[in-house]
Amino acid sequence: MNTTRAMLETYPRDYNVDTDKLQACIDACNECANACTQCADACLSEDNVAELIKCIRLNADCADLCVATGRVLSRQTEYDANVARAALQACIQVCKTCGDECERHASMGMEHCGVCAEACRRCQQACEELLATIS
Repeated sequence: MNTTRAMLETYPRDYNVDTDKLQACIDACNECANACTQCADACLSEDNVAELIKCIRLNADCADLCVATGRVLSRQTEYDANVARAALQACIQVCKTCGDECERHASMGMEHCGVCAEACRRCQQACEELLATIS
C-alpha cells in the first residue's frame, strides 16, 4: 500500500470525491512534478540548452502546478469543490502544454523529454478523470 492510499484510508471523515480517482490523481501529480524537475535538469545538461529554454520553463511551471494541485487535493477537511476544480483545470492545461513541448523534443532524440511527456499525459488524464467526478 502506498502512502497516499494509507493516508486516505485513515482520514476520519467521509470523502466528497471518489477515493480511487483521488489517490490516482495525487500520485500522478507527484510523479509528474518529479519527472518535470528531472527533465528540466537534464535539459540544462544538453549541448543545445539555448533551444530548450521554453521546455525548461514549462517543466518548472508544470512541476510547481502539479505539486500545488497534489497538495490541494490531499487536504480534504472543509473541502471546497470550486478550489479543487480550479486547481485541476490549471494542472490539466499545464500538463498538456508541457507534454506537447516535451514530445517535440523527444522526437528529436531527447529520451528524458519522452519520459516526461508520458508523465504529463498520465497526470493530465488522472486530473481529467477526477475533475469529471466533482459536482
